[in-house]
Amino acid sequence: MTTTKQTPANLQPLLGNPAPSATAMQQLLGNPTPANLQPHMTGQHTPGTVQPHMTGQQTPGNVQPYMVGQHAPTDLQPYMGNHQTPAQPHMVINRNRLPQMGIMQTPIHVPQTQPQPQPQQTVPVVNMQPQTASRQALMNPMTRGDRLMFSSSDDNVMAKQIQATHVPDGREIDVKPLLFVVEDIFKRAVPSIDAISDPDVQAPTEALEEKTYQSNFIGMLEALAYLIDRISCEITCKCSGGGDAHATAISILNMLTSYSWEAKLAIAISAFAVNYGEFWLVAQSYNTNQLSKAVAILKQLPEILENSSMLKPQFDAVKNLIKAMVDISKCIVEFRELPSHYISPDVEALSTAFGHIPVAVYWTIRSILACSSQITGLTLLGREHMVSTTEAWELSSLAHKLSNMHNHLKTQLAICYKYIDEKKHIEGYQNLLHLFEMAHVDNMRILRALIYQKDDLLPLVDGATKKRVNLEVLRRKNVLLLISDLDISQEELSILEQIYNEARQQHGTRHESLYEVVWLPILDPAIPWTETKQQQFENLQTSMPWYTVHHPSLIDRAVIKFTKEVWHFQKKPILVVLDPHGRVVCPNALHMMWIWGSMAFPFTTAKEEALWREETWRIELLVDSIDPVILNWMNEGRYICLYGGEDIEWIRRFTKTANTVAQAAGISLGMVYVGKSNPKERVRRNIATITVEKLSNCWQDLTSIWYFWVRLESMWHSKNQLGRTVENDHIMHEIMTMLSFDGSDGGWAVFARGSAELTRAKGGLFLTCLQEYDLWKEDARQKGFVPALQDHLKQLHTPHHCNRFVLPGTAGNIPEKVVCSECGRSMQRYIMYQCCDE
Repeated sequence: MTTTKQTPANLQPLLGNPAPSATAMQQLLGNPTPANLQPHMTGQHTPGTVQPHMTGQQTPGNVQPYMVGQHAPTDLQPYMGNHQTPAQPHMVINRNRLPQMGIMQTPIHVPQTQPQPQPQQTVPVVNMQPQTASRQALMNPMTRGDRLMFSSSDDNVMAKQIQATHVPDGREIDVKPLLFVVEDIFKRAVPSIDAISDPDVQAPTEALEEKTYQSNFIGMLEALAYLIDRISCEITCKCSGGGDAHATAISILNMLTSYSWEAKLAIAISAFAVNYGEFWLVAQSYNTNQLSKAVAILKQLPEILENSSMLKPQFDAVKNLIKAMVDISKCIVEFRELPSHYISPDVEALSTAFGHIPVAVYWTIRSILACSSQITGLTLLGREHMVSTTEAWELSSLAHKLSNMHNHLKTQLAICYKYIDEKKHIEGYQNLLHLFEMAHVDNMRILRALIYQKDDLLPLVDGATKKRVNLEVLRRKNVLLLISDLDISQEELSILEQIYNEARQQHGTRHESLYEVVWLPILDPAIPWTETKQQQFENLQTSMPWYTVHHPSLIDRAVIKFTKEVWHFQKKPILVVLDPHGRVVCPNALHMMWIWGSMAFPFTTAKEEALWREETWRIELLVDSIDPVILNWMNEGRYICLYGGEDIEWIRRFTKTANTVAQAAGISLGMVYVGKSNPKERVRRNIATITVEKLSNCWQDLTSIWYFWVRLESMWHSKNQLGRTVENDHIMHEIMTMLSFDGSDGGWAVFARGSAELTRAKGGLFLTCLQEYDLWKEDARQKGFVPALQDHLKQLHTPHHCNRFVLPGTAGNIPEKVVCSECGRSMQRYIMYQCCDE
């Protein structure tokens, strides 16, 4: 007959799992049953604080199965949580089912009251089945209670509890060197399971950087050494003795109350790294070092490592959680390093992050405790410590939680960095504006601000030698900044190179040259840099004989904004001229360069106006030195005819008629086909036809045709930049007329003799006028051929017309109002998109 005493009703909810039987305890400990553990003492309490499994006795509820013969230590009482573990039937516990000592347990508070007598009942002794074991694992307070720790109902309470531990005293600690050492420990510990089970596999042997051991770091470490050791002991004690994980985390935070959040985290993770590193130091060297081997034997490591394959999932889970801990620690430190000059705590992204950092620090410390529990469990129980499904879930859950927190903080950090970048760019832009308003003794401060401000590298490449050089090569020189993207045309480069080389030949060496050219590639920073772009940049850089910026990434975004908003760079290249003091003397000298070449030096607005005052509308201005043959014809007194367009049938009729009229008039006529702006395949085919049929002379090189038209466009831009219009400037009127010819679908022609006589008209009108030569041939004999031709063209002209004036949409400052060169009325403005791949 077996008798028991009934558990008092008021204590039943507080009781945890009953203690194991005395027999099981004796088997577990391997010692004889102590005198105070006499089995089957029916009808009386067992002496001592621990009641063995026996009939008729009540086991106190505050006893953990592995805390034999004593109450919970006094120093653990403050950390004991209030999670309740439902009572289970008394069980016979075998060794393999022992609750694991490496897992943080939540001790159960039991009021110190005397149990009341209850009716007796028989409690059967049962063996633990797998289902019961699973249930037992699920009752582990490290899992269920902690998973619910931050449920929505407890969020505010828990956050306040965490925040209550934070009473900083203002001390500043640079924890980056500390984290650097910690990360190095984690990196060298457990490179793989093979490395600890196979002595031939070596761990990484790279030396720790000497900068870690600088005096300021050593001093900081000396100040923190005691605290790190104290927390290390706290972690080990609680993980081995069984303690409430939440209470232990709060205890650690209280020990770190006067430090900033990133310092708390760095110190805590350093304390764990000491224990973790010591464990793996012995594990990795016990095969090769006798001291390590002796220590390893005491820690049962050889037995553990013999079964390393079974422990690989456990090691992997710990390693993944450690990685998450390091990642979030480094992220939190980055918030601390954000420059307060550019961002303040009231910025939404930063305030949001600051609100989440305390909770992230708390859960990182909880993760430290979970990892430490696994290592401690291996040391105390050896191979008996097998990871349960619940423990594996806990490690994975913590890693997932930290990863989510890390991703959220990274998002806020990215927003903060973007905010800071914008602030820096605004500041840099304002500084540039201010710099160009100041007077300077030389141009170096301006060039540094535009190209590269630091001294840590050579920012320029010399186009002649292809070697890297310093900005000093530009000191007190006239500098022409060629600003473009990577789509600058080969025609532009070819003509500019020709002008550049002519200037070098005229003035001897580079030191005697009038100016230096520097290419500034301005690219959209929002567009990713690719291998294709890199190759395109290198090809352009190699082809340029002048200085170039080493790489587009050296140019600050504030400079990109400045070039677009102040110098009006869009897509078409511009040439900004800086004098030896860094002052802008011309916002775009490319137009002057195309029109007059180096004759326009020093490329100032005053020089530009002076050159225009000396010019008249003449054939030399149109063709300049593009075709020396035309200039020779002029010296010989021949009449010159320039014509263009794409209609080959009109070209045939016009050239044949013009040659017939020239013979009839007895004049020597030289004709040249100048095509159309942006010459394409159709112009190329026309050139081939004209050459084969010997209709006239033509420029075989399409670059010459392109240059002819770009000079006309440059003349218009130059005049427009100086405020000239068709109403107050005759040359501007003629330029507009020529450009409107190019914008039309038909042909056109210019007839000239010398520098004084010149007339022009559209193709249809010109052809009709030549076909009616008999009507004005007498006037040609009396007035001269060109004046008579011009008079008859005026007679044929009708008020009806439809002129188109086309300028590239990215050509810089486009005026809001443009008047027609033929009638003087304002032209309608359209936006045209064209794609021509003929």
